[in-house]
Amino acid sequence: MPLPFVPGWREARERDRRTRLVVDGLRREPDEADVEWLADAAANGDRDHARWELRYARIALGLVVAQRDALDDRTAADLSHACLAALEDDPRIATDLRDLAERQFSERLQAYREATLLRGGSLQAADRVGRCLLAFASDGARTAGAPLAYAIELLQRYADEAGELLRMAFGEATLPEDVKPSVLRDAR
Repeated sequence: MPLPFVPGWREARERDRRTRLVVDGLRREPDEADVEWLADAAANGDRDHARWELRYARIALGLVVAQRDALDDRTAADLSHACLAALEDDPRIATDLRDLAERQFSERLQAYREATLLRGGSLQAADRVGRCLLAFASDGARTAGAPLAYAIELLQRYADEAGELLRMAFGEATLPEDVKPSVLRDAR
């Protein structure tokens, strides 16, 4: 006779495995060419600062995409928890700077989330998100012109990669052709 807790335990382990796949993808190091670009475009040549801003941006946008596209709310919550835990254990962060890194990440997550969700105004969401990256990297550098175009392209790539990671790990939401998403939301 199977033990009653075994199916729940297996489900939890599988969910943890899927979450780790996404988090590992979001924690991937940024391409050196992108680090060089951001250092030169906004971070006054500071490659370490540029690298951290790109790391933060990839993870933050991954969480924003998860909140928007995940099959259930639990996925975004699991990913958020796992990303913060990974930040606490990150060997690239000195132990005495972990609180600072967590605060910096939280600021960036909030800014990217707001930039993505804000409606109205003269700027599109992609422009606002790109300006966030340049502003965090520069502490006041210009946020328009050629650097902005590439920032938008780069962050869209990060968002697309996050969406692909979510689909690979958790599947894709599909609806019958004749059912609107709002109908399912209202039926809950």
